[in-house]
Amino acid sequence: MDLVSDLIDLGSHRTMVKAVVVLNSKEGVSGTVYFTQEGDGPTTVTGSLCGLQPGLHGFHVHALGDTTNGCMSTGPHFNPAAKEHGAPEDACRHAGDLGNVTVGEDGNVNFTIVDNQIPLTGPNSIVGRAVVVHADPDDLGKGGHELSKSTGNAGGRLACGVIGLQG
Repeated sequence: MDLVSDLIDLGSHRTMVKAVVVLNSKEGVSGTVYFTQEGDGPTTVTGSLCGLQPGLHGFHVHALGDTTNGCMSTGPHFNPAAKEHGAPEDACRHAGDLGNVTVGEDGNVNFTIVDNQIPLTGPNSIVGRAVVVHADPDDLGKGGHELSKSTGNAGGRLACGVIGLQG
């Protein structure tokens, strides 16, 4: 079979799109996150991070791929539908709300997230936007804090990077 035949699934053309982001910070947090999407299916996010404090850390796609002022210039969470902050499984949530990653006692985490609201193509593509790892747990919009419905009260921005297409 050739490549074209491999991409045809029961008569519909399905292409695989891949993206990557390398995260760095002044605080010693680093990692790499990969995104893959086949056709119009969900996007699979796989990554590894190191240099974090053990426990939960908010993990989000932010609206802007701008790191000229560090992670602060990445803007708010990616939210093309103008919804409130929520958990990844909530119907009402920012598209960029990917919940938390759970960091082990060694400061490292490997994770996989599958999500339907962060496409790699089309008008709401996350390519060119940023990934941000936060200092604190994301309360998933349910914490009752004044920031719960906008940021999940996830604290400071520890590491970030711009999502780019991968060959």
